[in-house]
Amino acid sequence: METHPVPANLPAVKETGCFIGCAVALLLFLVLLAWGAWALDEFEKGLDGSGQLEQTGASGDRWDPLGPGATARYEDGLKVTVGPPRREPDGTYGLTVTYENDTDEEVSFDDGCETLEVREGEPSDDAVGHDLTWLNRRECDSALARPLGVDETRSVPVHVEPSGRGVPVTVEVGWPYGTSRDAAYFLLGLD
Repeated sequence: METHPVPANLPAVKETGCFIGCAVALLLFLVLLAWGAWALDEFEKGLDGSGQLEQTGASGDRWDPLGPGATARYEDGLKVTVGPPRREPDGTYGLTVTYENDTDEEVSFDDGCETLEVREGEPSDDAVGHDLTWLNRRECDSALARPLGVDETRSVPVHVEPSGRGVPVTVEVGWPYGTSRDAAYFLLGLD
């Protein structure tokens, strides 16, 4: 009768198989943990609503406005950037408000009148007593009259004449009445 000898390293092979099995189980656990964290984050966003500002640094609200060149980021992927003001030779100022739609649906501005406001003063100030002249308001309203399509970017040039040099100017990016999107505030200094 022929017998086959048992290799001496058989326990080492068994230990290697155990190690691979444990490594695969650990990897699957980590993948499930990461997926669970992502799903929980998405669930929380769903509870908050897609119109919430999702900022690092300044919050973009009335009491903690964003600065020139900053971007207001919404949970659903919409981004709004207000560029730094540029002094024109005639003493007026120009700036650009850029909307970038990375959401899954088009974004409506309604008629534009309620969605973009530019005024002198701090965001928390009353607008009474401020004398900023918005020179191209109709053009801005016209640029915001049609919805912003998915993956579309729209730049709206704003041209203003403040009551004097060095005054603070607030740009309020609002949304039509009845929408759940937060307004974003930007504070600009005109030097």
